[in-house]
Amino acid sequence: MDFTLLALGIAAAGFFIGDGLKNFKNPNAKSFMDNIRENDDHELIKEKEIHHFLGIPKEDAESLIQEYPDIPHLRINNKVYYPKEKLRKWLINYGE
Repeated sequence: MDFTLLALGIAAAGFFIGDGLKNFKNPNAKSFMDNIRENDDHELIKEKEIHHFLGIPKEDAESLIQEYPDIPHLRINNKVYYPKEKLRKWLINYGE
């Protein structure tokens, strides 16, 4: 069991080192974390978790949603979801 964990750790380290070396001379290359962030652009946030994304108390998030019904959202099977990227853009434009 311990040998398996060690082997997995070495394999993961090799992957990350190899990925970094592959793009060492290319300043415009995307890192592994950039790819992960790019993939979460299409992620949906549940209504009950929106306050975590906004970084505000749950009551404040509920008030914000009621006060601004134009917040980008989707209704799927009678549940409300917020597209993460569209919500980011809405917040940036709202702050201007």
